[in-house]
Amino acid sequence: MKKIIAVIMSLSLVVLAGCSLEPPSWAKPEKKDSLKDIKIGLSVSTLNNPFFVSLKEGVVNEAKKNHFKTIVVDAQNDAAKQVNDVEDLIQQGVDVLLINPTDSSSISAAVESANSIGIPVITLDRSSDKGKVEALVASDNVKGGKMAAEYFVKQLGEGAKMAELEGVPGASATRERGKGFHLVADKQLDVAAKQSADFDRTKGLNVMENIIQGNPDIKGVFAHNDEMALGALEAINSSGKDIAVVGFDGNDDALASVKAGKLSATVAQQPILIGQLAVQAGKDVLKGKKVEKKIAAPLKLVTKSDK
Repeated sequence: MKKIIAVIMSLSLVVLAGCSLEPPSWAKPEKKDSLKDIKIGLSVSTLNNPFFVSLKEGVVNEAKKNHFKTIVVDAQNDAAKQVNDVEDLIQQGVDVLLINPTDSSSISAAVESANSIGIPVITLDRSSDKGKVEALVASDNVKGGKMAAEYFVKQLGEGAKMAELEGVPGASATRERGKGFHLVADKQLDVAAKQSADFDRTKGLNVMENIIQGNPDIKGVFAHNDEMALGALEAINSSGKDIAVVGFDGNDDALASVKAGKLSATVAQQPILIGQLAVQAGKDVLKGKKVEKKIAAPLKLVTKSDK
């Protein structure tokens, strides 16, 4: 029944298109005095990354505490698949959508589809470029990038030759972590090479091998996530060079590597907390409460001395 209603509502909005991006009153989410039988749709960019597995666990466990049902879909780092996944969740009649975008631009169409029939959207870790998002629950990625650059300046000195492994092009986390890093690095470090490795460990290894060949005097590497940092570390170990590596996320493998004195540091996020806060925000929206547009989870730079 919900599928039929969703189709009818979507078709009606096509007729009304061009007048306003604001959905009509009947399409807006209703305040719910009772949150019984609430269905949450969670779309994750990839479950082949420990950070997002923890984020999912935070969502699912918090949902269970509130007696909500959660439907989880894995985009497998495929932006087109994620749009289709979200459309499927809409057809399944979810009451609220929690989306961790693979690509902040590509996901916009799916967010706007949800907007058109009044399903509230919360984004996690990365934003959507377009469409109405009730709240973005994320770490301060710009601040985290600055923390990494400041660490390198302190450890390696000003003017140290650096490499940067960037995340998925188009992802807000890629833009923001890079922005924060360069706010400091462009003034106090020498970023000689940067290349995307798509937040992937194997790609991080391969890209780092190429960077070392072209820049044998690199002294430090900032990777936009821990998976790429750990891949880069493998390439560095194989080369026999002494290069400092800082990752971003604070996943279990990275924390163990920092403790062992291999990875220099990681800007640690709290993915479980991000998931919990997203469910809480979704609950508040469904109850008609106002939520902050950006809900921040604290960061910490973890080094061996912290463990």
